[in-house]
Parts: sequence; structure tokens; C-alpha cells
Amino acid sequence: MGRRRLYASATERQRAHRQRHRSAALRAPCVQIGDLVTLYLGDAHVLAAGLQHIDALITDPPYGTNFDFTKRRSTQKPLQPSGPAARWTANIRGDDQPFDPTPWLGYPQVILWGADHYLDQLQTAGKWLVWDKRKDSTPDDHADGELAWTNLPGVLQIHRQKWRGLIREGEENVVHGGKLHPAQKPARLMEWCVAMTTGTVLDPYMGSGTTGLACLRLGRPFVGIELDPHYFQVACDRLAAAARQGQLFPMSR
Repeated sequence: MGRRRLYASATERQRAHRQRHRSAALRAPCVQIGDLVTLYLGDAHVLAAGLQHIDALITDPPYGTNFDFTKRRSTQKPLQPSGPAARWTANIRGDDQPFDPTPWLGYPQVILWGADHYLDQLQTAGKWLVWDKRKDSTPDDHADGELAWTNLPGVLQIHRQKWRGLIREGEENVVHGGKLHPAQKPARLMEWCVAMTTGTVLDPYMGSGTTGLACLRLGRPFVGIELDPHYFQVACDRLAAAARQGQLFPMSR
């Protein structure tokens, strides 16, 4: 048993506790890819507290909608890694609980996707980014678009890219192998977001690593955190492959 620590004040004790907490957190599994990408496996709320020099936070967090991605749809077959997904074998971790954006609002530059699902928790001024997923096609059962809240200055902006179930514009189209994550965003969309910001980007819910891919292509430092070991490995493999190929520019526009 170690010797009991003595502190001059309660404030000093709390400061030391936070420092030990940060030090322990940053001993979490970490993968460094080249000079730009650092990936952590673990709880974002714990890990992010120990990170320094983060300029921008860009993320698509679990919204708390408890959406069932495992529901059987067009076929009874489970997800096939090499083909279009009829259903996923597991839901997104954390999506069964309300999402609180408060811990992420203090960064100098913030882009939070799905913020219309937790609008009451924002309680701060900002503007909206719009992803037009229909792009002049006829309405169907899918949502026409998605919204992101940002504290960046300027006016409302729109990114237009078709994303209608299996009909997806860009490199995520099924002819290229489909999606790697049930809530995956297009690489072009995340490149659009990254290009609005400056400095090092943090994605505390990185999923399959699309924000990191966008940063690699634009030559920006990236720190990603993922709680799910499966998707952490997916992101590691994906970003390592991109770094080896030297993909500094988008594959398609």
C-alpha cells in the first residue's frame, strides 16, 4: 500500500487528481499513423481531457435516437463486408442514451452533426450547416437532409451530395464496396467541414475514421477517439492504407 499523499489545500488535491486521471487516460491504446494522425481507443470524455493543442472539433456523435440498425430490411442476410449492407449486426454504442454536447462546446472551432436532435442542450449561439441528401431527386422514405451546428462565423451553407439508402454519390457508392459503419458520412462531406477550420482536428466519436481521412487528404493534423474496438481497428486500417497511398486529395468530386 502506497504512502498517503498530503496536499496544501483541497484545490491542490483536486488538481493532482485531475492530472492523475489524465495521465492514466492517455495510457489507453494509441496508434500513430505518419506525422498527422493519432488514434485512441477508449472513452472520449476521459481521453479528451488530457489532449492538448486541439483547434477544431468535428464529429458525428451518437444522437440518442436509439435507431435500430439491425432491423431486417431488403434481405434477410447479415452485413457482408464486401457488399451492400441489408442490416448491421450491432447498433451504435451510446445511441440508446441522450447525447449531451456540453463537454464539446468549449473548443475554438466546433462542428456537431445531428445537433437538431439535441438542440435544447446547446444553449449557445451559432449557425447551421445543411447536407442536402436528396439533391434534386424525388422524395422517398429517407430524410431529405441532415443538419450540423457550428460556432464558426458566417452564413448558413449547404453541401449537396445524394445519399439515398444504397444510392450514394461518391466513393461510398456500393460499386466501391459500400459503407464501413452504419452511420458513416461521405468523405466529401467531411472534407467540406475540415476545410472550414484550421489547425488540429479532434473527432471524439470517429467511427470508421472518415473525419481523419478528410484531414489526411487536406494535410491536416488529426486526433481520433473511438470507444468500439471493432470500429477503432477499422479506422486504423483505413487511415493507414490512405497514408500509404499518399491520398492528399479527394478521390472524386
